[in-house]
Amino acid sequence: MVPTEKIRNLAIVSHIDHGKTTLIDAIFRATHTFRETKRLEERVMDTHELERERGITIRSKHCTVEWGGYLINIIDTPGHADFSGEVERVLSMANSVLLLVDADEGPMPQTRYVLMRALRLGLRPIVVLNKVDRASAAPDSALDRTFDLFMELGASDAQADFPVIYGSALQGWMVRDLATDRPEGLDALLQMIVDEVPAPPVDRDAPFRMQVSTLAWNDHIGRIGCGRVLSGSHRRGEPLVCTTTEWRDHRCREGEWDVIGSEPSCSTHLFVMRGIDRLEVEEIAAGDIVWISGPEEITIGDTLSSPEMESPALAPLEIEEPTVSMFFLVNSGPLAGADGKVLTLRAIKDRLARELRVNVALRVEDIGRADGVKVFGRGELLLGILIEEMRREGIELCVSRPEVITKRDEDGQLLEPMEQLIINIPEQFQGIVIEKLAKRKGGIVGMTRTGAGTMNVEYEIPTRGLIGYRSEFLTDTRGLGIMSARLIGYGPWCGDLASRTRGSMVATATGAAAAWQMEHLEARGTLFISPMDRIYQGMIVGEHSRPGDLPCNPTKKKNLTNHRQSNKEIAVRLDMPRTLTLDAALTWIARDELVEVTPTSIRLRKAILNPAAHKLIARQAAERGTPLPVA
Repeated sequence: MVPTEKIRNLAIVSHIDHGKTTLIDAIFRATHTFRETKRLEERVMDTHELERERGITIRSKHCTVEWGGYLINIIDTPGHADFSGEVERVLSMANSVLLLVDADEGPMPQTRYVLMRALRLGLRPIVVLNKVDRASAAPDSALDRTFDLFMELGASDAQADFPVIYGSALQGWMVRDLATDRPEGLDALLQMIVDEVPAPPVDRDAPFRMQVSTLAWNDHIGRIGCGRVLSGSHRRGEPLVCTTTEWRDHRCREGEWDVIGSEPSCSTHLFVMRGIDRLEVEEIAAGDIVWISGPEEITIGDTLSSPEMESPALAPLEIEEPTVSMFFLVNSGPLAGADGKVLTLRAIKDRLARELRVNVALRVEDIGRADGVKVFGRGELLLGILIEEMRREGIELCVSRPEVITKRDEDGQLLEPMEQLIINIPEQFQGIVIEKLAKRKGGIVGMTRTGAGTMNVEYEIPTRGLIGYRSEFLTDTRGLGIMSARLIGYGPWCGDLASRTRGSMVATATGAAAAWQMEHLEARGTLFISPMDRIYQGMIVGEHSRPGDLPCNPTKKKNLTNHRQSNKEIAVRLDMPRTLTLDAALTWIARDELVEVTPTSIRLRKAILNPAAHKLIARQAAERGTPLPVA
């Protein structure tokens, strides 16, 4: 066991794409965590396949490095707002944070959020101004804005007197003074961590106690809880008490709390991190971040303690509330089973149950339907990643358009989730962006010019106003715009938003798509299919150029006659079809449409495939003044 005074626990937090995982790669190289002959991939902490493909951290992870006789536990946190709840929980294991700030962009929305959480916990951050090697970097300006942010968030004098270090995580160097210090290696950063991060304030002679902050699952061991040992020590097999607590007021999640369960148990496996690997040990002690298994129903916020602990329970950890819901339905289309193998509702429920073991931000509600369930999550990105994981496991399913979760206050007023949106755009694109955000009920809070031909605009906008807007934003700004959003709470319902202005091209027959008919349909809209693709009645084959749906028959072939024609009349020239990704498909569909997800294909379809039945239900819904149901 490492002496407590030689342990340093810290989390790396920042806005998305400011260099957290890249910095950890550089720390691994500087501390020689891996042998020299081992070939390491870029962003070694991004172990998940989707994390590498998308270039984002989805789940928080922690690793351990040794330097100068010290054991440094580093927690890599997600930077995207949809996974911000993970940041809240893992900060309870840290004694300080490395706050990474892009020397060009400066503090961004997620920077504000994670810094606010760290300051509330009483942590004193170390500010790392990253990417100072860029030509557009302005470290002095970024530092001034960071200090202003500390003041806005009510930092104490000790917190506002934060240490600062400059460097480039990609090039692997950090310095305390850009003007005088030589940019070479990360020794300056590691020494600052040892000097500025306090050792864990623990009592190793007290009874054992720790609080679970993160969960993992192993098919042989079961659920594994991760957390920092707050006091005492524990040997494998010794008795434990697992205590569960919850807030009395679930809306504010603070104040008084109650113990709702206490279960005697014992540990079966103990792990510590060395590098990026879990190492099984016989004993754990206060100060270290450990993994422990044994209690069957262990969950986030549970307190694990020795039986002799008089008052073992700790206040519950805050778990983010879902803001978006979707229907997960069995694939009932004519092509069901052609690509995947898992088709039953039972199999979908089992897969979601496995996800619930480790993802506490997810909720699943059985709504009494024989063909599906309703799934709740923090954002459309979180649910989209879950769907992508399921399709890669061979599961076929249909999913509906994401919808926000509303509430009502004490006076009965309807409330909806609101977001703080900050966009950075070239000035020539401000007109189209401001116009579209106004249609989505976005209100301008502030506007500043950066002096480099760009401008920052801050909005308050309902969450549903951002669903499907990211792709439009990139198109309107020619890929030069940057948008960042974070949840700031619930506000009054903003009214109806402008719906999709174009309809769908819906197939009325089943068969293979014919190039001759597709050439005629191209004049009526944009196609999603290619010649010889299998289509079926009710499948959406393209986007109509006008409002309203367009029934069509892409399977219709040219009649064969003995009339002589020239070669140019035989040739068919088609434009490239629009290929929709899963994220684009989820945001494009209307309420009465579904995305059919299979391991090899993503198709769009009407929820009710039969045109006559769809027309009848649409007319009945219009007479009642209610939206079309997701069937």
